[in-house]
Amino acid sequence: MKSYEVMYIINPNLDDATRASVIEATHGVILNHGGTIDSVNEWGLRELAYPIDDFTKGYYVVTEFTVDVEGLNEFNRLTRINSNVIRHLVIDQDEKK
Repeated sequence: MKSYEVMYIINPNLDDATRASVIEATHGVILNHGGTIDSVNEWGLRELAYPIDDFTKGYYVVTEFTVDVEGLNEFNRLTRINSNVIRHLVIDQDEKK
C-alpha cells in the first residue's frame, strides 16, 4: 500500500449533513478497499481562484490516506462522477519525499 494525499472541493451549496455524508462516502471508498484514513483536515468554505462549473466558492477537504492501486483507481473513478465534488487532486506522498 502507498501513501497519498487528496484535496477535493465540495459543492458549497450543500447543507452540513449532506456535506458530511459526501465526505463519509468519499472516505468509505478508501476504507472499503482495505485502506486507512490517516488524517482529515477540513479547510472549510473558501474562494476559488477561478470559477469552476459556475461556482466561485468551494468547501475544501484535505485527506491523507493509504490504499492499494485498485482502491485508488476506484476512488478516482467515483470522485469524478460524484456531482457534489467539484474538483479533486491526488498526490503520491511516497514520490513527494
